[in-house]
Amino acid sequence: MLPSALLVAAASMAQNITPLADGAATVNLQGKGTVWIDTSGRASLQQVMTGPDAKRFQPVAQDAKYFLGPQAALWFRYRFLSTAGLADNWLLEFPQPLLDKATVYQRNAQGQWSAQTAGDTVANTSWPVPGRYAQFRLDLPGNIDKDVYVRIQHAADISVLAQLRASASQGERLQMEYLALGVSFGVLLLLCLSSLVQSWMYRDAVYGWYALHTVLLTGVVAAWTGVGGHLMWPSSDYWSDLAPGCLGILTTGAGLLVVHKLCGRGAGKPWFEYAVYGFALAAVPLAVVYAALPRDTGVQLIGLYMLGIVSLAVHRAWITWRREDPVGLWVLVAFTPMIFAAALLVATIQGVVSMSWASQHLLLACFVLEAPLLLLALRLRSRQRHVVEGRAQVIATQDALTGLLTQPLFNDRLKQVIMRAKRHKEPAAVVYIDLVNYAFIKQTWGVAVAEQSLLRSVIKLRRILRDVDTVGRIDEARFALVLEGATSRQSVTDIAARMVAAGLMPLEGLKPDVLLQFHAVGMLLGERMASAEEVSQLLDDVMASMSKRTRRPIRFVEPELTRPMDLGGESEFEPSGKNTLKSKNWHQRFDPA
Repeated sequence: MLPSALLVAAASMAQNITPLADGAATVNLQGKGTVWIDTSGRASLQQVMTGPDAKRFQPVAQDAKYFLGPQAALWFRYRFLSTAGLADNWLLEFPQPLLDKATVYQRNAQGQWSAQTAGDTVANTSWPVPGRYAQFRLDLPGNIDKDVYVRIQHAADISVLAQLRASASQGERLQMEYLALGVSFGVLLLLCLSSLVQSWMYRDAVYGWYALHTVLLTGVVAAWTGVGGHLMWPSSDYWSDLAPGCLGILTTGAGLLVVHKLCGRGAGKPWFEYAVYGFALAAVPLAVVYAALPRDTGVQLIGLYMLGIVSLAVHRAWITWRREDPVGLWVLVAFTPMIFAAALLVATIQGVVSMSWASQHLLLACFVLEAPLLLLALRLRSRQRHVVEGRAQVIATQDALTGLLTQPLFNDRLKQVIMRAKRHKEPAAVVYIDLVNYAFIKQTWGVAVAEQSLLRSVIKLRRILRDVDTVGRIDEARFALVLEGATSRQSVTDIAARMVAAGLMPLEGLKPDVLLQFHAVGMLLGERMASAEEVSQLLDDVMASMSKRTRRPIRFVEPELTRPMDLGGESEFEPSGKNTLKSKNWHQRFDPA
């Protein structure tokens, strides 16, 4: 005689009964029960149970895919056998947040049939068990088999995922699910907030586009996981149905704009630029069209649009990476998984691939993975931008070839030194140094050797001067120095002589062997006080008066012989500096007699 357990199992298989044993937390209903497609969608429960339609139920195939459309309805018939002590402890779940509508029929204690409805097209507040996806409490008396009918409506093609779960394990499962979802939403919102802050700090519009993309992406995750319908818009059945598609279209369009802004212009093809902007900006009208189209057509529109967007983004990133730009590599890493996920979505819509848990969540996982990778690319691009801006600022203040101060900035420093010399009598000297044979070097050996000579001159200057001394390049081959603390001509002469001597010293191994001939003109502010413009003019005049073959390469601006005197608040001299005495009795004071 066979054991009693085997007899019960054999009887269950013969009658297509699903036994519910003690200790089982979850029972997968894939491939169990019977199914029938009502093509008209008008059959009532009574017709399904007693009419000719009752004989059309067929065993459920494993991972079966159903093509329903906007009118047809899918009927499942399950027979459950619960052991004693498990009554009222089971939930019938359909873990598909995007399922349009599911209605469960079961007998109550009085023998009457009751209906419970949940789904994407029903407000979450009207569900028998509000949550992310459709759940129904089953009334299963112990040791008695019971029939349960399920009516499914879904505009797009679908593979129905159904399972039974013990109520005792529901609380822990919900905590784990919402913990994972809470972490995901927290990361997305943190990325969005940081992007908005950086967009304001750096005045960079790309961070704003990324923040918009992240906000839309957060909405997509909320809609596709059922969190939006459960917690954000629980009373809106219309938006619960539209949100996954509309937000998905807008998110992909904003993502393409972010990629284009990240990679920048330079695809080399004008039509490609127009195609990128056209596809990205088409997201807004396509979202409106999706709301007006039948749902099965709208789902195909989403699949094709996402595939086109992702293809353009990957191609744009590839072009950028070929330019040896690391930003393109990160964008490519972010969007390459999405092209496979979008292709899988299109294949699922066309019926080539059956719907499964993996295909359902693969595109969502790619969306969530894309956000931090795009932020890495954005940070890298921002760093490159700051480096370029820093170089631009340096170029505005420093000579691009030598790294010395430019003439405007040097003049500002000179004005500050002259002001301190007037107010606080701080000693200082201004020196002009010319590379006299620069034109000959440039004409004889070319521009490269001439620029090399300028760089050698700067190196020699840096070796001679102190770190606190101000050095600038004020002409093609002229350098200007401000030597603060210089009190005598001797200190200035020592520096100028060392510079002249350093230029005449041959450099071993240099080809061609070019000597540098320097002339220097100095001016002590303690000897002659003038404005910055006058100082420059005086130094330039002396330098222009020197012959290239002079034997006195170091010269000074002559000091002032007389200075205005303050006699009772009035100067004895005219402002013109012609030393014309104003006093009427000058002859009495200066006459030797």
